[in-house]
Amino acid sequence: MRYQRIFTIVLDSFGVGEAQDANQFGDFGADTYGHIQAHMSLHIPNLRKLGLDALYTPQDHQGIALRLAEHGASKDTLSGHWELMGVVVDSPFQVFSSFPDALIETLEQATNHTFIGNKAASGTQILAELGHVETETNGSTLILYTSADSVLQICGNEEIIGLEELYRVCQTAREITMQPQWKVGRVIARPYIIRNGQYIRTDHRKDYAVAPIQPTVLDYLPYTIGIGKISDIFSGQGISESYHSTSSVHGMKQTIAMLEKEFRGLCFTNLVDFDAKWGHRRDVEGYGHELEQFDVLLGECLKKMKKDDLLILTADHGNDPTWKGTDHTRENVPCLCYSPQLSRRETLPIGSFGDVGSTILYNFGIVQPTYMIGEPIWDIFKP
Repeated sequence: MRYQRIFTIVLDSFGVGEAQDANQFGDFGADTYGHIQAHMSLHIPNLRKLGLDALYTPQDHQGIALRLAEHGASKDTLSGHWELMGVVVDSPFQVFSSFPDALIETLEQATNHTFIGNKAASGTQILAELGHVETETNGSTLILYTSADSVLQICGNEEIIGLEELYRVCQTAREITMQPQWKVGRVIARPYIIRNGQYIRTDHRKDYAVAPIQPTVLDYLPYTIGIGKISDIFSGQGISESYHSTSSVHGMKQTIAMLEKEFRGLCFTNLVDFDAKWGHRRDVEGYGHELEQFDVLLGECLKKMKKDDLLILTADHGNDPTWKGTDHTRENVPCLCYSPQLSRRETLPIGSFGDVGSTILYNFGIVQPTYMIGEPIWDIFKP
């Protein structure tokens, strides 16, 4: 074991150019970082110092930098994170533009609520369109919608229906949508409040994800801290401690706090705002400014790292904010690796998502199960 603590941070949706099979997904030409950088001037000195730009043009940097390619048949949050931790999803989750009448009827009977909406939509837009109905019916009617992902989302005014009831409805929906004909990756509770006539989503979101199809790297580690959506994404499996984040900035501050904590194992962070707030909404400048805020906090992380710490920055898929539609984009993702004791400065050939989990297992002396993909990034362990 070379590193006592490994900090793996997922910049949710931060792609670095089309994957080899992007054409199969209608994403040929997508490039989340490249297109943001072409649109605006970014001040991200720490990301550049760790080799982000070296993935595009040869240049000096600290640590190890490479692109990673996804093997699974999806570009989804769940499949991306699971594959980072060794498990490939060969059969993608079902995606609906609207849900079948039979499912809606089953949900209404099981929850004693009426559902409206039932279409692919932006969460903020559908609240503006239908939020008044929930208020007028005192919460007996709820908004149900989906997106380009494999998700079923349910909105509820937390001051009318209450969080406990909204969570109960979503848990029931999760159980029902486990049936093969309706299987979606996640059911998401989307609570909101009304202030000055505006519908404002609160930070009490809760994700109900299907469990990983096989044990992931997390199930084999001695100790794992999950920050942000990590526990939800893995259904709590392999998580020793979990901390909910109210934003990506908050998630980074929680990660920085973990640098002050003594432990041996993995701190695994998901920063969702890149995806949820900016990528899906096709807000290029919002995404760029989020990167700049992240970079400032990344600088704090680098200052606090101990000699036997390892930092791995990566992503789970792309979501090019200049792209058509609102869906994720099939892209390679960055893998930027840094430690104060790592003297090597290299840009490596493309690897696979599973290399992240394989590297973590190797560091802690754990034999990688044969069903997992990936190989350790050996240069991280060389003098």
